[in-house]
Amino acid sequence: MKKYKEAILSQLIDKYERSKSFIGKNEVNQSFSIDLVKAFPEYGDDAKYNEIQAIDHAVTELSDEGWVRIRRRKNGLISAVTLEMSALQECYTFLKRKPKKNINEELSGLLMHYRDENEITRKFCSNQLERLSRNKRAEYFVGDIEEYELLLKALSNILSVDQETYERDFSVRTYGDSKIFEKIRSTIVSVLYEYGEFSDRETVLEDLNIVKNPGHVYFKGPGIISISGQRIDLNKIHGDLAVSSKTLKDIDHIIVTGNKILTIENLTTFNVYIPDDEFVIYLGGYHNAVRREFIVRLHQWNPDLPYYHYGDIDAGGFYILQHLKRKTGVKFIPFRMNIETLKSNMARTKKLTENDKRRLNNLLGSEYDDVVKFMLENNCKLEQENLD
Repeated sequence: MKKYKEAILSQLIDKYERSKSFIGKNEVNQSFSIDLVKAFPEYGDDAKYNEIQAIDHAVTELSDEGWVRIRRRKNGLISAVTLEMSALQECYTFLKRKPKKNINEELSGLLMHYRDENEITRKFCSNQLERLSRNKRAEYFVGDIEEYELLLKALSNILSVDQETYERDFSVRTYGDSKIFEKIRSTIVSVLYEYGEFSDRETVLEDLNIVKNPGHVYFKGPGIISISGQRIDLNKIHGDLAVSSKTLKDIDHIIVTGNKILTIENLTTFNVYIPDDEFVIYLGGYHNAVRREFIVRLHQWNPDLPYYHYGDIDAGGFYILQHLKRKTGVKFIPFRMNIETLKSNMARTKKLTENDKRRLNNLLGSEYDDVVKFMLENNCKLEQENLD
């Protein structure tokens, strides 16, 4: 019987909390009712006498408490149950349920606290505050304030990680517990990918220097590398090599014997790319600390060579190029990221999303202005894998 009382009250309060009255935007007084048969089909099934009696008794008790009003049919069965708004607090107490208003106030305070930590929290928290103002559920909130703060703590700290850090160490640093990060890892990745500027969901954490295992830098092409005094002539190797983050500090130097250096955004493109006279590095989207250190040191050893970047011809590709230039201090030149490449591959392009258009408009006036305008005017973008 108590089960039905709780279920009936919960449905009525759910209706109230989803209404305009809840946020004070309704111009007329609303009432909140449920059709008993629609809510509980067994109440309309003559074969389920015990259930009918239990539901009827539960509603009668709620009415006797003064928490609901009831309307009966001619046959005596209850047709509708309406919430008594004057008894709202008593209903919350009976259900041991925290009012949505209180939850939203706590959430708003939490979001305001973390909003200005970095660019990700600014976008994410502002969007959630706007959703709450429209009586919508905050994204990724499943009812636990403390768990939601765990997400916000990760978002506030993760952009400041400037050295390769194991996930468990980041978890200890952020929460004082090595296992919490793993429990909410997928949610953190989802928010970062949705609100950040990342080319690949699978490498979001790696791009931010958070790794499960040591990271690697993949490269190939003409050059000579010396590691702890051991010389390797890359001209004699067919294929690529990789050095881990732990090996990076042992590199004495890399002398490029070709005529340029090229970073490639996409792994598939890197794998199929056959170097001629260029030293090629797999960038993997936004470079992390390992790849950044490798590029910076390579530039120190080979400062006079031109440096090129080969990425997707879309907003993300140009944001990655800007990020690469800003973080390494190297003047990278776009490679095949131009109007001519788009024109010759128009059949392989994709239409722009609204988010693409917004991000491209933010690039207007930059050094990539001509290709950005072409993409907007022709509603197109092109991924590396689709290049001819």
